[in-house]
Amino acid sequence: MDYNVLIGGAAGQGIDTLSYIIEKTLKRCGLYVFSTKDYMSRVRGGHNFIQVRFGDKPIYSHDEKFNAIIALDEDTVNLHAKSLKTSGKLILDKSISDDSAYLSFDFKAVAKECGNPRVAGTAAVGVLLKLFGIPLDVSHTVLDDEFKGDVLNANIKAIDTGYNMAKQIFNVPLGKKDDNIYISGNEAIALGAIAAGVKFYSGYPMTPSTSVMTYIAKKSHDAGIVVEQVEDEISAINMALGASYAGVRAMTGSSGGGFALMVEGISLAGITEIPIVITEVQRPGPATGFPTRTEQGDLRFIIHSGHGEFPKMVISLRSPEDAFYQTARAFNIADKYQIPVILVSDQYLADSGVTVKPFDFTKVTIERHISGHEALENGVYKRYKLTESGISPRIIPGKVEGATVLIDSDEHDEFGHITESQDVRVKMVNKRMKKFKLLKEEIQEPLFIGAENPDILITCWGSTYGPVKEAVDMLLKDGMSIGALSFGDIWPFPTKLIKKYGKFAKMIIDVEQNATAQLDSLMRENALIKADEHILKYDGRMMSSRYIYERVREMTKASSLY
Repeated sequence: MDYNVLIGGAAGQGIDTLSYIIEKTLKRCGLYVFSTKDYMSRVRGGHNFIQVRFGDKPIYSHDEKFNAIIALDEDTVNLHAKSLKTSGKLILDKSISDDSAYLSFDFKAVAKECGNPRVAGTAAVGVLLKLFGIPLDVSHTVLDDEFKGDVLNANIKAIDTGYNMAKQIFNVPLGKKDDNIYISGNEAIALGAIAAGVKFYSGYPMTPSTSVMTYIAKKSHDAGIVVEQVEDEISAINMALGASYAGVRAMTGSSGGGFALMVEGISLAGITEIPIVITEVQRPGPATGFPTRTEQGDLRFIIHSGHGEFPKMVISLRSPEDAFYQTARAFNIADKYQIPVILVSDQYLADSGVTVKPFDFTKVTIERHISGHEALENGVYKRYKLTESGISPRIIPGKVEGATVLIDSDEHDEFGHITESQDVRVKMVNKRMKKFKLLKEEIQEPLFIGAENPDILITCWGSTYGPVKEAVDMLLKDGMSIGALSFGDIWPFPTKLIKKYGKFAKMIIDVEQNATAQLDSLMRENALIKADEHILKYDGRMMSSRYIYERVREMTKASSLY
C-alpha cells in the first residue's frame, strides 16, 4: 500500500523546505519515498508543486491521484483539487478558502503565536503528518537538523500545533529503522563521479544540470576536487579536457543548449583521444524551450554530437541507483578507450528523490589505464601509436622522463605532429574507429522486465524505466503477457535482446518522452526492428505508470490482443 501527497504554492513560499521535512520524516520512519518536482522558471510567483509518494515497498515513479494536498495558494486548489482521491483531504489556510469540504485552519494565526510568520506552512505539515499517523517526534529530529535557535523553536511549536489540530485518517504501516538513503538523480551522478575519483569539474550553471556541480562543490574540500564555474560551456569542456590531458579524471556537464556549445570540444576529445565524462541533463528544446521541465528530445543529437567520425559512448541513466554505478563505470570506459563518454539524464530523474539501499562502494573500481616507461620505444614516445586495438599507450605529461606528449586538433601522425598525408589520415581514422568495434563488446544489453517471451513488448530508455516498470507490474496482474526492455547503454546500440524478444512479440510499443520516437528509429537502423505503436509525451511532464497502463490497455484492446 502506498500513499501520495502534493505540496503546492508560488515560488518563494517555501515548498522545497516543507517537502524536505515531509520526505526526511517519512524516510526516518522506515518508509520508501519517491518525490518529484514541478517548478516554473522564476524566482517569485507562478505555480510550483512537489509530489511525495510513500509506502512500505520500493516506489519507482510518481502517481497522479492524491491522498492529501497542502495548498499554500489558490492556484493549487484550482489546479489540483480535482486530483484528490475519494477519501483525499485538502489542507489550507482559511484565508484561501473556508469550504467545508477542505481542512481549513488559521495557520497564519498559529505562525503569529509562534513568533515567526514563515512557519505557517510548517503547521500545515503538522496536520499532514497527523492525517497519516506519522510520529511527531521523528519530525522534530528533521527540524533539528535543518534549523537552529529561535527558528528551530518556532518550527517545532508550529508543527506540534498543527499536529494537534487534526485527526488521523490513514493507517500507514511504519517500517523498521534501516540504512536506506534518500537521494536525487543529480546527487547520485555527483556521488558516482566522486567514487570514481574525479578530481576536476568545470561547468556553467544551467537548469536542470546545475546540482551535479553544486553537489560536487560541497564535497570538493573533503574529496580533494577542483570545481570551476566558468563563463560558458565552451570554456567548461575545454578546461575539463585540459585537466584530463594533465592526468586527472575530469568531468563537465550541462543541459541541451549548453551541451550544444560543447560539441566542438567533444570533437576535439575525439581526435586528441582525451578521456572525458560529460553529463547531458535534458530539458525540452529547441533553444531555451521549457527550461525547468523534462523531455527526452536530445538523444540522436547526443549520439551524433561533434563533427567528424570518431568513437564515443552514450549511456542513459534509469534511476538514481543506476546513475551512481553507471557514472563510475563511465570514467573507466573513458580512460580505457580514451574517448568521450556521455551520460544522458533529464529533469525528471535529476530532481526526483528516491529511497534506495546504500550504494556499494566495493563495486566501484578505478581503472586508469595509464602507461609508464614501457611505452617508450628506444627512448621515444608515440602518443598515437598504431596498435591492433586502436588504443595507444597513454602517458601523463611530465610523469615519464624522456617522454614528450604531443597532441593536436589537426590530423596528426603517431608522434602527434600535424600531417597532410592522405595515407596517414586513413590510418588514423581506421585506428580510432577500431576502438568503436571494441567498444561494442563493452555495451550492456537493456534490462528486461516482465514475462518471458511476451506477446506485448514495451521498449523504453533512461528515466522512463520507473513508470514503465510499475505499468508492466500492473498489466501482469491483469493477466497480460507483457514485458519491457529498458535501454541504458544507447551507443553503440545493443541489439541482441531487442532481436530476441522482438521476434516473439505480437506487438511492440515504444515509450518515450519525445515527439519523434528516437529510440524506435535507432532500433530500425541497428536491429531492423520496428515498433507497432508508440506512447509519446512531450508536454514537459513525465508520463506516470497509470498513464502508460491505460494507453497499453487501449492499444491492445483496439488490436484485439486483450
